[in-house]
Amino acid sequence: MINNADFSERLQMVIDYYQLSAAAFAYKINVQRSSISHLLSGRNKPSLDFVLKVLDQFKEVELYWLLNGKGNFPKEDSTPIPDTSFIKTNADENTSDKEIDKIIIFYKDGTFKGYQEGE
Repeated sequence: MINNADFSERLQMVIDYYQLSAAAFAYKINVQRSSISHLLSGRNKPSLDFVLKVLDQFKEVELYWLLNGKGNFPKEDSTPIPDTSFIKTNADENTSDKEIDKIIIFYKDGTFKGYQEGE
């Protein structure tokens, strides 16, 4: 049986590890923000669907650690891999002769910072 208080502590550790707000975490796993709030407060127990969404989105989370605290977080054999599925480029194969105009850094919380020469 899952202890709500212990589960909520582990869930908060996951959220903190990825430096996400509860709302950003909810968005990332496609659940209501209130679901995260209820889980973190210990009001609700996690559903199987919720647990599977967390495991699917965050590969460093071990099932048994999340549910009952046994195991490790993050997984000892894993390194967080940034999600680059959104990156597209229209640059030629040979870009060594091209000048960089602007660099944009996207953060996991949905914010970004742009850098341009002369700023």
